[in-house]
Amino acid sequence: MAKRIAFNQYGGPDVLQWVDFEIADPADHEVQVENKAIGINYIDTYVRSGLYPVASLPSGLGTEAAGIVKKVGSAVTLFKPGDRVVYCQAAAGAYSELHNVAEERLAILPESLSFEQGAASFLKGLTVQYLLRQTYKVKADEIFLFHAAAGGVGLIACQWAKALGAHLIGTVGSAEKARIAKDAGAWATINYREEDIAARVSALTQGEKVAVVYDSVGKDTWEASLDSLRRHGLMVSFGNASGPVTGVDLGILNRKGSLFVTRPSLFGYITNREELDRASAELFSLIASRAIKVNVPEQQKFALRDAARAHQVLESRATQGSSLLLP
Repeated sequence: MAKRIAFNQYGGPDVLQWVDFEIADPADHEVQVENKAIGINYIDTYVRSGLYPVASLPSGLGTEAAGIVKKVGSAVTLFKPGDRVVYCQAAAGAYSELHNVAEERLAILPESLSFEQGAASFLKGLTVQYLLRQTYKVKADEIFLFHAAAGGVGLIACQWAKALGAHLIGTVGSAEKARIAKDAGAWATINYREEDIAARVSALTQGEKVAVVYDSVGKDTWEASLDSLRRHGLMVSFGNASGPVTGVDLGILNRKGSLFVTRPSLFGYITNREELDRASAELFSLIASRAIKVNVPEQQKFALRDAARAHQVLESRATQGSSLLLP
C-alpha cells in the first residue's frame, strides 16, 4: 500500500483527498518511481476542475516528479533500480508516493540537480524550451512579450531569454513580482493592474510592437496580447489561468494586422525519446551553467497530504516561481 492524492468529482481544491492505494507492479515498458519531490503545475488545477477532463473518475492527479527508480518492467532497457530520474509527461497520478511511468517519458536526473530542482523545473523548463526554441525561435536582441513573468514558467523564461541575449517584457501583478522578474532577467516589466499592456509595449518598442507574444493567462489578456503584436505577428496562447479564450471571431486577426495564432502544448513538441533527450539536455545544460537558477521558496513547499492547500495558494496568484509537494 502507498499514499496518494485522488479526486472523485470535479471542483475546487476541497475535492482532493489523501487516500491509500495499492500500486501494481510496473508493466513491461514501465518504471516504478519512488517520488522524492513532486511538481505542482497550473494545468493540474484545470484537470481537477474539469476544464481538462480525465478519462474516468476517481483519478489521481499530477504528471511531474523526481525520484528514485524502485522497480522496472521486463522490457525496460534504459533504467535500473536506484537511478535518479525525473518526468513530467506521465499518466495522471504523480501526486503520490509511488508512480508507474512509461520508460519513454523518463529522463535521468543529473547528479548536479537535487530532486527538488528537478521536480520544480522539468515541465516548466521544457515548456520554455519549446516556446522560445521551437514554436518561435527567439533571437538575440529581439524584444518580445511574456505574460505572468514571475510565475514558475515565467521566471525560467526570463532567465532563458537573458541567456539568449533577448529582451523579455514581462507582465506581473505587483511591484514585488516586477522586482523578482527583473532580477531573473526580464528586460522590462508591465504591472497589468496599473498599466495598459499594449500601450506600454508600444512605448517600450518605440511604436514597433513585438513579433511574438507568449500568453498563459488566456481570456483576460487575449485582446491586449493581439494589440501588442506588430503586423504578421504571432500570438502563442499556451494556458488559461484566467479562463479559456472562446468564441473567437477570426476576423479580428485580419483587422489587427493579418496576425497568426497558435495553441501549442508540450505533448505536441515532445513525442518521443529523441525529442525528450534533446530538449532536456538543453535545459539541464543551462541549469548546470547557472544561467537558469531553480530555487523554491520554503513557503511554497507543501507536504503531499496538503495538496488542497497548495492548490488554494497557487490559484490565489500569491506564488512566485515554482511550488512543490513533498511525500
